[in-house]
Amino acid sequence: MYTFDLLFFCLSVALYAAYNFYIRHKEAVDPGFTIHGISSTARVQWVASVLEKKNAILAVQTLRNATMASTFMASTSVLLAVGVLSLTGNGENVRHTWHSLNFFGSVTSDMFAFKVLALLLNFFLAFFCFTSSLRLYTHVAFMLGAETVSEDTSQISCMAKKYLNMGANHFSMGMRAFYFTVPLVFWIFGAQFMLFGTVFLISIVYALDKTPRKDRQE
Repeated sequence: MYTFDLLFFCLSVALYAAYNFYIRHKEAVDPGFTIHGISSTARVQWVASVLEKKNAILAVQTLRNATMASTFMASTSVLLAVGVLSLTGNGENVRHTWHSLNFFGSVTSDMFAFKVLALLLNFFLAFFCFTSSLRLYTHVAFMLGAETVSEDTSQISCMAKKYLNMGANHFSMGMRAFYFTVPLVFWIFGAQFMLFGTVFLISIVYALDKTPRKDRQE
């Protein structure tokens, strides 16, 4: 009964995971291939510049913007998760309406509950990624503001660069999970829509991730 839904669910997850592994591989081989690779290099240089010039105001303002973005996205993830939980109380009222276009998949209450659970877990994954990013940015703020002697400067610089990029990577993972909300919402209306939504999402995210060819050549 659930074969069609589960098949398309696994296929969509596999496609999205394969795309993310592909981007990570290309970024490792050629950092200039994606905007994330370029930003990672820029963050390393930014930490070195802040520590060299002791520009505390720049560090505070930049990290404040980063922490505000992580806080906003974490709060949004929790609010959307609460909204998804409210669907469980009205599931029977909306299930038949939302499944009016579901011609191939299952329309049972069990499958609807599984779809809602998958959407809920996706929001919680995004929440933990954003809060982890916020925690790492806080560590970097203390590292950049610490008064160090000359022999400790290289160690502090190395750790600040590492944790800053880790925080940015966790924020990026949270956004990836946030993006995958689109196919999961489409899945409620029908398994075929989830696959179409995944292909559409990958095409849009690829255009956003990839550095334009002209910029790379320059």
